[in-house]
Amino acid sequence: MLAFIVPAHNEEQLIARTLESIHAAARAVGRAYDVFVADDASTDRTAEIARRHGARVVAIDRRQIAAARNAGAREALRNADTRVLVFVDADTMLPARTLAAALAALDRGAVGGGATIRFDGPIPRWADILLKAMMAVFRAMKWTGGCFVFCRRDAFESAGGWDETVFAAEELLFAQALKRHGRFVVLREPAITSARKLRAHSAREILTPMLRIGLRGLDGVRDRSELSIWYGPRRQS
Repeated sequence: MLAFIVPAHNEEQLIARTLESIHAAARAVGRAYDVFVADDASTDRTAEIARRHGARVVAIDRRQIAAARNAGAREALRNADTRVLVFVDADTMLPARTLAAALAALDRGAVGGGATIRFDGPIPRWADILLKAMMAVFRAMKWTGGCFVFCRRDAFESAGGWDETVFAAEELLFAQALKRHGRFVVLREPAITSARKLRAHSAREILTPMLRIGLRGLDGVRDRSELSIWYGPRRQS
């Protein structure tokens, strides 16, 4: 049994395509599955659209992606048959071949993993250069972006779930926690995520908080007020 967890805040523009891709991928691999949307304080039609597209909606009011993922996972794990958790961000599309590769990795003994990240449209030149460098580091460290992460139920429980003391970089901490319990893989097959932040914000606006996080470490991601790229009002790209 697979459980897909989709954290969402005001995602009425993109969540339908995300859920459609999840349903298509799950049908293609032929596994029983549920989809849970953790609707974190949305003020738009996110919950309505999620229900219309076959998801169970879990209401949460934290404005924190780690907490939203944990809330969705808790609901999914009420089903004793759930053995695999797949976390997919609300602006991300999941190809069937990527889901198949994730399940194959788990069948070969991995405790969890992520995927190569591709974008759904053009991105600025500076972002392309920066992201290629970041992806090289991520591959070497076996880190992954948070838009698509999968794991076994027992590994999730042993790792203690997502770290709710941080408001960003939670995927790096979760990967490290999973690695303590077994092999963590980064698939060559991609997850396809939105490039809207890269198109809507300048290089300075994106690089400044990243530099602050690099200098301050975890202290730089414990205060949501300093992470407006992730938690501020969303701009149209």
